[in-house]
Amino acid sequence: MADVNLFPLLLSLRVAAIATLLAILIGIPIAYYLNKSNGKLADFLDTLLTLPIVLPPTVLGYYLLVLLGRKSTLGKFLEDTFNVTIVFTPTGAVIAALIVSIPFLIKSSRSAFASVDPTFMKAARVLGRSEINIFFSIILPLAWRGVATGITLAFARALGDFGATLMVAGSIPNETMTMPIAIYDALLAGNRELANILVLIMTTVSIGVLYILNRLEKKGDRKRR
Repeated sequence: MADVNLFPLLLSLRVAAIATLLAILIGIPIAYYLNKSNGKLADFLDTLLTLPIVLPPTVLGYYLLVLLGRKSTLGKFLEDTFNVTIVFTPTGAVIAALIVSIPFLIKSSRSAFASVDPTFMKAARVLGRSEINIFFSIILPLAWRGVATGITLAFARALGDFGATLMVAGSIPNETMTMPIAIYDALLAGNRELANILVLIMTTVSIGVLYILNRLEKKGDRKRR
């Protein structure tokens, strides 16, 4: 039986978890802003944020390389000022996973916010509640199901990303090789047995994670009732 290195699986889970957390912190405020705004700036931002869904992953990875590479302005600044290198590091994998996954969270959260009855918000404003208080006490609880769906989709997309991660982080064994890349490398090496094992592990973990998240979401719905 082929020896299985679990590092790619652990790295994939870590990258997906960090990328999803960042997507929550960044994506939910953006989704709320897009839901409230109808101007040209909001439309342009919405279009820009939707691009990762329709662009080929390799094209997206190329843009990230141009933006974050060691020869780019930003890349040189980060390396010279903070001694931080993005490409071909786990940080690069997190950024790639974040970029490809955050649109799913934003789209789902925005639709969920739009479904909240504005009467509740108007009543809260009449009672003198602040906008932040209204968001956390009324909007977010009522829109939680859609937000949770977005979080689930973002995590699943980050966990399974291949093209952008390969372009930005590479396939360095025991450093940047995530599970999808490990499967690809096993196939290139002609090790079909290892590829089958990795595919089975990846499928099992993905199903397990999605099942747990769905159960937690339903449990939260029951508590709110």
